[in-house]
Amino acid sequence: MKKILLASCWLFLVVQGTAQDRSKDYSIRTVAFYNLENLFDTINDPNTYDESSPILSLKANKSKVYWDKINKLASVIAQIGADKANTAPSCIGLAEVENQEVLTDLIQSNYLQRYGYESIHYDSPDSRGIDVAFLYQKKHFNPIDHKPFTLLLFDQNKRVYTRDQLLVTGYLDDELMHFVVNHWPSRRGGEAKSRYLREKAAYLTKTIISPIQEQEPEAKIIVMGDFNDDPINSSFKSVLNTQASKNNLADEALYNPYEALFKKGYSTLGYRDQINLFDQIILSASLIAQQKEDHKNYFLYRATIFNKSFLTSQKGKYKGYPFRSFSNGGYTGGYSDHYPVYVFLIREKKR
Repeated sequence: MKKILLASCWLFLVVQGTAQDRSKDYSIRTVAFYNLENLFDTINDPNTYDESSPILSLKANKSKVYWDKINKLASVIAQIGADKANTAPSCIGLAEVENQEVLTDLIQSNYLQRYGYESIHYDSPDSRGIDVAFLYQKKHFNPIDHKPFTLLLFDQNKRVYTRDQLLVTGYLDDELMHFVVNHWPSRRGGEAKSRYLREKAAYLTKTIISPIQEQEPEAKIIVMGDFNDDPINSSFKSVLNTQASKNNLADEALYNPYEALFKKGYSTLGYRDQINLFDQIILSASLIAQQKEDHKNYFLYRATIFNKSFLTSQKGKYKGYPFRSFSNGGYTGGYSDHYPVYVFLIREKKR
């Protein structure tokens, strides 16, 4: 079984460069994404398809399991980037949440309550009853607009029900940002057979961001999610035309820092002895600093994976993989079958 490599997550708060650069102070904001692995509540809602919930399938201790999972996930979110930014993520996209109620329980937990998180969520038509969502710290981010975009898919004239894509627009401190949260269709039936589903999802993402770029040539856009594709797959390289290099990016280009990590062997999940980097954060060219003058606005400093050892299974058939919550119809006491990913955005402190 291949081991999932550990990613480095250090950060200098002062950009390294000339002696003059070292004297400048920089502020930092963390932006993250986390697939929470089936965060369902314990209530069987007759108006919602939640029968795929692994918590509802448990024969006993449903409530105990639910609150243990809530607290474990909240403890992880509270730690993402906090060792360098001195706070939990300013903004975080989420996947595999059932409803608004589980989000409320999450942000009101002992680990997250002090950060004053608010949530943005829409129910989607997904066949498993799971959605994407967006959390933000009110003191750092002020949303001014948000809306879901439904992904219409068909397989042999039969509707494929999947997650919406969520667009959130607002101000990170005083800078206008656009976030698109994704959870693209899975590889069920095989990667090749299901490829067109994720390519369709990528086309939807493109239709979301293209009008923004037309209206704002230097729009700051962050596309995040569990894409069920690796950075080198056609959905990224052919449809979204993501770039692996920061150099000479066109205004409308999208830079994917996780492509380089993937080629070095890093990953965010493992399945059947395969390792993949499905969880990624992609940024518009306007968030990539090309010169020192760009440091006055937020720009990407580092992209990485939050894969601490406690989030990794230490034994059994999933050894070396993310420490999952559910397996073989039971609760394992883990966190998620995905690692979170995150980026540091920094800028010179305004005087």
